Amino acid sequence: MRAHIVTLPGDGIGPEVVAAGVRVLHAIAGKFDHQFEFEEHLIGGCALDATGAPLSDATLAACRAADAVLLGAVGGPRWDDPRAAARPEQGLLGLRQGLGLFANLRPVKPHPALAHASPLRPEKIAGVDVLVVRELTGGLYFGKPQGRFDRDGHACAVDTLEYSDVEIRRVVELACRLAAARRGRVTSVDKANVLASSRLWREVATQTARTHPQIKLDHLLVDTCAMRLVAAPASFDVIVTENMFGDILTDEAAVLVGSMGLLPSASLGSHTIDDVAKGMAIGVYEPIHGSAPDIAGKGIANPIGTILSAAMLLRHSLNLPREADAVERAVDRALSEGCRTADIARAGERALGTRAMTEEIIARI
Repeated sequence: MRAHIVTLPGDGIGPEVVAAGVRVLHAIAGKFDHQFEFEEHLIGGCALDATGAPLSDATLAACRAADAVLLGAVGGPRWDDPRAAARPEQGLLGLRQGLGLFANLRPVKPHPALAHASPLRPEKIAGVDVLVVRELTGGLYFGKPQGRFDRDGHACAVDTLEYSDVEIRRVVELACRLAAARRGRVTSVDKANVLASSRLWREVATQTARTHPQIKLDHLLVDTCAMRLVAAPASFDVIVTENMFGDILTDEAAVLVGSMGLLPSASLGSHTIDDVAKGMAIGVYEPIHGSAPDIAGKGIANPIGTILSAAMLLRHSLNLPREADAVERAVDRALSEGCRTADIARAGERALGTRAMTEEIIARI
């Protein structure tokens, strides 16, 4: 097949890990007789410096015209002024909104060979295989009004948490369809004992799950879920939740595997749920880690999160599950056979750099 992929390397280690992802995609194209064309654009802090905006209209237009987008990371200390009118992270929000990316998928599955890297005891992470589905275009991050104001001589700020039944239904519907291909269990996470938006969320989630009789749905308050992710992570199959809760819970879940450098994500959008379920959705694929400015340019960043994001790109946007499986098996083999970057190496183990780890994975495709 022929596919057009936009890359957005971004800031910090973003360019290094995106380069690794592109090399793996080139290897897949060669092995399976595909043609992948790549087009690079700016996002985040580097875009602010070059154009004055964290996401230009031209970049957004290029992403809309692409089959998929591979993204690195945005932000860093040089753009951290909280009073700044424009921030790198606004590029991500603009991209999600501009492409209608309503669902973020984050799989969390610790590798048996890396049990030592997790802060939890090995028996706690045994059998853990969680998929978190986070709603991505609603909630506090997009609600209006939003901003700062003065009242009676005091500085105040407001953020609005708003959800519609349509937004809730489509992401829960997707979670149910994904769970049907897994173990058939969906945990919907909310704060229905306090928030009106969560009470609507719970009501619509219950209604939606009824159309999937093969799915077992349960509800958890977000604080209970946060506790169980550490105490009993293997009890989860698919977790579906709203924007901010998902943002927090997915970073907590990342700790289970031992390094944020290992985990991928996919942000999906489409006109219909069917397109998403069939692997034909527009998507932005990125590792869950940040820009890590402290190691940028040193060639030691772990590329696995980005490489596995490229596998998700193959599966969810290009409908190439066999090719996605090939990438994931190559990563699994590399780790099983002792390949390590600095963030996952034991004391005394040889640590590979970004490029060397990428070469080890490509050699196993």
